[in-house]
Amino acid sequence: MTRSTTPIAMLPGLLLCLLLTLWTPSAQAQILNGDLVQGGLVIGRTLPGTRAFLDDRAVSVSASGVFVLGFGRDHPPTARLKLIGETGEPVERVLEIRQRSYQTQRIDGLPPKMVTPPADVLARIRRENAEIARIRTLDTPVTYFEDSWLWPTIGTITGVFGSQRILNGQPRRPHFGIDIAAPRGTSVIAPRDGIVRMAADDLYFTGGTVMLDHGHGIVSVYSHLERIDVRIGDKVEAAQIIGAVGSTGRSTGPHLDWRINWFDQRLDPALLMTGMPAGG
Repeated sequence: MTRSTTPIAMLPGLLLCLLLTLWTPSAQAQILNGDLVQGGLVIGRTLPGTRAFLDDRAVSVSASGVFVLGFGRDHPPTARLKLIGETGEPVERVLEIRQRSYQTQRIDGLPPKMVTPPADVLARIRRENAEIARIRTLDTPVTYFEDSWLWPTIGTITGVFGSQRILNGQPRRPHFGIDIAAPRGTSVIAPRDGIVRMAADDLYFTGGTVMLDHGHGIVSVYSHLERIDVRIGDKVEAAQIIGAVGSTGRSTGPHLDWRINWFDQRLDPALLMTGMPAGG
């Protein structure tokens, strides 16, 4: 498997889009690097001990002054960032969030029960969704998200972030990840260091599912897996195999559904990457 090793600082779609400096009374620069766009992830660097807020939501700052922000699929056109340093004097900046247009994708041939679940599985779906939501609230004090990201598998991109889904002719929720079609059994790797928070063999919609915690609310998800090679609580390293491509759950063929969240904000994995390497 060929993998991208481009340093994240060189990714033209991510870190060259913004270099924002906020000056505090201590005359220390505070920098944001990232893509201010719906689905974008931004990494901030500030003075240790600074408090950060995004639209009055407290944002964790690491001991070295690193923090992260995420802007979901339908984020409004602006966001307000506030930083409070050792003097207690806040510095605020209105961030302009670029709006996107999204595709419509039609998927036919799904079993009817996977489009409109029968009543006897609704309690199961609620339990599974509650555990996924709980994991997405974690604010682990590690910064594994800082380094370059790898493609978790190599294949053909068949579904993109944000697209409105029409399933068997019925409108459903947008797609919040990217789909990568690959032969059944193709290895899936961790694109960054992380902590395994879910390793479930058979969720109703997503089948074999792994969730990795990369710190500060950044959680990535790998769905429809045929095989899972990690357990909850494992610390995995970038490029470590975590499972294999399958077609479990709501799926019409072997593929990986790869998603990234910042807490409840759905992010676009493609914004973290350069083009798919050859061999897919």
